[in-house]
Amino acid sequence: MPAAAPTPTAATSRVPAADRVYAHVKQAVLDRSYEGGTLLTEGDLASVLGVSRTPVREALLRLEAEGLLKLYPKKGALVLPVSAQEIADVVETRRLIEEHSVRKAVPAPARLIERLEELLVLQSELAASGDLSGFAAADRAFHAAIVATAGNRILEQLYDQLRDRQLRMGVAVMNAEPDRVNKNIAEHTEILEALRGGCPDKAAALVHRHVSWVQALVRGI
Repeated sequence: MPAAAPTPTAATSRVPAADRVYAHVKQAVLDRSYEGGTLLTEGDLASVLGVSRTPVREALLRLEAEGLLKLYPKKGALVLPVSAQEIADVVETRRLIEEHSVRKAVPAPARLIERLEELLVLQSELAASGDLSGFAAADRAFHAAIVATAGNRILEQLYDQLRDRQLRMGVAVMNAEPDRVNKNIAEHTEILEALRGGCPDKAAALVHRHVSWVQALVRGI
């Protein structure tokens, strides 16, 4: 069954119906309220969200184009699970971008150090509250801040295209290994200290180790 729809507000009521359906379903897929293998139907979604089937169909087509769903005529939309190949591809791409970026970020400007410190505090707060979806977003923001500081707009845009996949995988792997939450905070702290100390080689090695560990959990997701 579809996840419960958010309570409508004056602001959300002005958002086109297809956009509201798209945002609701996408968030539920990313935070795993809709697990991989779940079959969603236009009728159920339309009923839960209080819209007609037409905007539901439009939203599902958009999500299929993004690789999150697979549509089956007259049956519904299947939420695609996170695959081993997808994880391997994302990890390889992240290593290429992030190791290069963290080297270029040295010497780290004060604004980057301050931002990473803020995100570490936020991660600790989200971990304490058990908000894995929020934690995954803050985790991703930590790395994105380093990539942005490197100053290569093309790499930054490429990295941003991985956003949804990273968020979904982040929730998946932390559900598979709950202890990973605290390990992430500890490893982020090490990366921050390497940046603060002006050690590009050490920072790159730490990023490589930090990003690579997820492949060990592929079979458990």
